[in-house]
Amino acid sequence: MEDASAVVVVDARGIVTGWSEGARRLTGHPAEEAVGRAVREFLAADAPPPGTPLASGRAALRHRDGHSVPARLTVRPLLGAVGTPAGQVITAGPPDAAETSLAARAFQQASMPMSIFDTEQHYLGVNDVAFRIMGGPVQDLLGRPYLHTVDEGADTLGIARHLRRVAETGEPLRYESVTRAPAEGRSHAWNIEMWPVRDGSGEVVGTVVAAFDSTEQHRARRRLALLNEAAAGIGTTLDVVRTAEELVELLTPAFADFAAVDLLDWVLGADEPPALPESGIELRRVAHGSAAHGSHGAAVHLGQTDVHPSYSPPAQALRECRTVLARAGEPDFDRWIAERVAPAPTVRPRPAAIHSLLAVPLRARGTTLGVAVAVRNVHPDEYVAEDAVLAEELASRAAVCVDNARRFARERTTALMLQHSLLPRGLPGQAAVDVAHRYLPSGSAAGIGGDWFDVIPLAGSRVALVVGDVVGHGIPSAATMGRLCMAVRTLADVDLPPDELLTHLDDLVSHLSAGDRDDIGELGATCLYAVYDPVSRRLSVAAAGHPAPALLLPDGTCGLIPVNAGPPLGVGGLPFEAMELQLPEGSVVALYTDGLVEDRDRDIDRATDDLRRALQVPADSLESLCDGVLKHVLPEEPGDDVALLLARTRALGADRVATRDVPPDPEEVGAARQWATDMLAAWGLDEIAFITELVVSELVTNAIRYGVPPVKLRLIRDRTLICEVADASSTSPHLRRAHAYDEGGRGLLLVAQLTQRWGSRQTGGGKTIWAEQPLPDPAQGLSGGSGRG
Repeated sequence: MEDASAVVVVDARGIVTGWSEGARRLTGHPAEEAVGRAVREFLAADAPPPGTPLASGRAALRHRDGHSVPARLTVRPLLGAVGTPAGQVITAGPPDAAETSLAARAFQQASMPMSIFDTEQHYLGVNDVAFRIMGGPVQDLLGRPYLHTVDEGADTLGIARHLRRVAETGEPLRYESVTRAPAEGRSHAWNIEMWPVRDGSGEVVGTVVAAFDSTEQHRARRRLALLNEAAAGIGTTLDVVRTAEELVELLTPAFADFAAVDLLDWVLGADEPPALPESGIELRRVAHGSAAHGSHGAAVHLGQTDVHPSYSPPAQALRECRTVLARAGEPDFDRWIAERVAPAPTVRPRPAAIHSLLAVPLRARGTTLGVAVAVRNVHPDEYVAEDAVLAEELASRAAVCVDNARRFARERTTALMLQHSLLPRGLPGQAAVDVAHRYLPSGSAAGIGGDWFDVIPLAGSRVALVVGDVVGHGIPSAATMGRLCMAVRTLADVDLPPDELLTHLDDLVSHLSAGDRDDIGELGATCLYAVYDPVSRRLSVAAAGHPAPALLLPDGTCGLIPVNAGPPLGVGGLPFEAMELQLPEGSVVALYTDGLVEDRDRDIDRATDDLRRALQVPADSLESLCDGVLKHVLPEEPGDDVALLLARTRALGADRVATRDVPPDPEEVGAARQWATDMLAAWGLDEIAFITELVVSELVTNAIRYGVPPVKLRLIRDRTLICEVADASSTSPHLRRAHAYDEGGRGLLLVAQLTQRWGSRQTGGGKTIWAEQPLPDPAQGLSGGSGRG
């Protein structure tokens, strides 16, 4: 025989309707001669009566030249669209085809499904594995077109397209397909190979398809891909809700048709985890999503809480700390689903019924945070144990990220509360400057920084303006900021000049760093300290590694104050320099931390120019000017904390300040008292004249007796009455307890009892002793006050 097989298709009347090239080679009759003739005409002998279908078995075929050709026929019925007989497919092969050769056995018993098609995609041969997968008897396949034996879908149409390509091009093809075979319950991944079958002349006469089951490898790759996506896509922010949304986005649609994340309420707050209740467990929905319709089908809306009964899969997962796999048909699952699924709206089709669900507890560091639920209702495959393992790994990653976000939020809240408790809430009353301030905590993953500011009243109606920034973020930085803030207030109470104060503060930071070796990096800090005197209208500024303040003059010009920044606090060994300048009344001094102008994505010079321009924008108040500066200078999402302090200077005129030189003679004490009494009368402060006389008498007497000339007496009428006595001695006085029979030693004690507060400060030419008294309240007609405030 010239060919191993031939295929003939006949209709129900036995008329030939299809004649393969193999049939032509076998019988010598071309297709145009054979089609339309009765198939009996091609049999050499023993033809069945007309109307009788041929049967499988040995037969003798009539060749065109008249000789007989022995063959073995395989006859398979063809069925019509409604299952009625429509004809036969007859395959003719060698007469010994029934004798099973080693090659035939190898094909039939191959461990992979294999099928042979002609060039028109009719089945010519199928091995045992292919029969089992297709789920039908061999007679239902052989001779039938491929597309008539499968359900039409993207995968089956793809196979038909590839078969046609191989038959037309004669080139082999290999690709992977994930599909569900008719007799299989779950989808399988197949590595499909197709190659052409050629005759002796090299012409393509058929195609062979072999499929290697690569389901395990495919699922392993999918598992690794999801884990890689989880590593890169979950936990991109330190936000609990966003982390939950990232898990849902990962699960749908690759793993679930619908997914949701429900958390215990305490996770979203700052509380400690409570014990799980014995009955229903209340969870809050923070994220959900579906592959096709967003949140369609969700029984709980975002942000709402839902109580899960003890028999529900989420409650079981939380209570038992394990993944729960539930399927339709299980009583508890069906009961829970029936209670949660509401009737579908008439305008929207009801979603497919849920057939499989995974409830995975979100646990991190031994603490249960909530549960992730994955649902399948569209995907035909049910969840299996292998899916539960993958879901556990994904949930474990998400749980750690949720816990990290929760801890960050808790630490941020704690640091913010600590920082707010240390920052001034209501700035103390003083007349030297009008102030406005803003503090914006950072929203970045680095956490709250250590920025601070302060306004400290000083003696002589002066005021200290402070801004600082501690290196680092979080609670340690906030705590260090508190220590430095208190240290500055303490040193300011001693009334040191700005450069000396920073020197003492630098020593303090160095000592703290030496004592806290583990936190030495957190103790680096910058600080700017300025003192403004409304009497002289002079501003003295010194900085330790801090940006220079901006100055807006009343004429609208704005620039930076040329301050030598000096080294940051804690470096040690280098001096700090103070610079002084005289300001016109109504000048605005802007002190700020580096977060206002410094950012890795911004040029500092350009940001500083933006600050100067923003300060020059007219505003009806300092508060409005503060808001305008932040709006025009800061980006939408600042990367660091920002502290901004604006101070508009005021001046005390000559009508509110009186000065007298006091000769170093005890007899001048009376004249000084009288001068003070006359000044109070001119100011309308006769009600406190008696106390003022006593204070002036004691301070001037001490200066003449123990001090060094020259001696000056100064009265300042501000929000309080300030009495100052200065001399050239640098020795500071101090209170002491006089004994019963001592003739002296009670002067400063008397001053302390009669005034609101008192103190001393060192000056460039000696010292100044000062005391403050409250002014009488005109509305109440007070005659004067005494005692410490």
